Amino acid sequence: MRKELDYFIIEDSYGGCQDWFTDYDMYKGGCAAATACDSCIYLNLYKGAKDLYPYSKNEITKKDYIKFSQMMKPYLKPRVNGIDQLDIYIEGFNTYLKDSYAFDNISLDSFEGYRNVSEAKELVIEQINNDFLIPCLTLQHKNIVMKDYVWHWYLLTGYDVIEDSFLVKAVTYGDWRWLNFDVLWNTGYKKRGGLIIYDMD
Repeated sequence: MRKELDYFIIEDSYGGCQDWFTDYDMYKGGCAAATACDSCIYLNLYKGAKDLYPYSKNEITKKDYIKFSQMMKPYLKPRVNGIDQLDIYIEGFNTYLKDSYAFDNISLDSFEGYRNVSEAKELVIEQINNDFLIPCLTLQHKNIVMKDYVWHWYLLTGYDVIEDSFLVKAVTYGDWRWLNFDVLWNTGYKKRGGLIIYDMD
């Protein structure tokens, strides 16, 4: 059983890419802003949420995406400890929606990383089946397979169930990869990240 969301291509990149950022702070710590930028474009293109992305939707360019990231920076700006709490992301994204007069029927909620993995899987399935992408925050992680996702925001845009394995499609840095969700969720640390839940009235 597999479900993957439609997604957008920017030149040869699967969505936006943090490596494009010329602003040093954003290049090093702009993953939350990049996740929000991709979310805005996706919700605009595929969920009818108008005005979230201020540039052309017919051909999304790298140049426009970089400009958009600078617009998002004040709301989800890099900081010493990173955007290490779900509530910081929610507050920043909500303020962007308010200030940009963007689509006002979008709501955000949090699903904390300490919650049960079975509940988390059910949520992922529900959100993806309803065509919502899912921002995900991973903080520390003891498994080496997750080294590229430590202290990082990225997006989940699909799931696949293969026998007893539950996989999720993780999107970041203009690329995607299938990850075992049990491994992703069970970080081995007390302080965890979690998921952001988008909804629309």
